[in-house]
Amino acid sequence: MSQATFTLDDLKRILLEGSGAPEGGGLDLDSLDTEFSDIGYDSLALLETASRIEREYGIELDESVMGEATTPRVFLDAVAGHLTAPAA
Repeated sequence: MSQATFTLDDLKRILLEGSGAPEGGGLDLDSLDTEFSDIGYDSLALLETASRIEREYGIELDESVMGEATTPRVFLDAVAGHLTAPAA
């Protein structure tokens, strides 16, 4: 069953689980518009994060999410959009 919301705290937790970055790796409200690469997350960490989100929330993220979601804000918005989208 999918959850209805996806927050910055959820993203921090899942990034930490997938990458092992300490304390969310500098991810906070001030870094919402900072590129993931500038706060220490590479594409592999983001792929792992997307995979974990798909399993935990019961959604399937489009491939375009990974290409376009280069900041935490865009990533959060993309996941939120999938959570609120009507089931096919």
